[in-house]
Amino acid sequence: MTAVLRVDWPACQAHGLCHELLPDLVRLDPWGYPVVLGPVPDGELREARAAVRACPRLALRLLDRP
Repeated sequence: MTAVLRVDWPACQAHGLCHELLPDLVRLDPWGYPVVLGPVPDGELREARAAVRACPRLALRLLDRP
């Protein structure tokens, strides 16, 4: 299984905390909105879960993909 991050665009308000917590997986576009760069490596699942919990707008989700 591969985990992926998804952004709920209507909920996101570009706080950038996901980028601060996962700089290798999330970049910010010119307006400060997150751009997810790919699937979450197994070694970063713990950090990804923490970023999902830390999102102030609950706009970040971690999904399992086969």
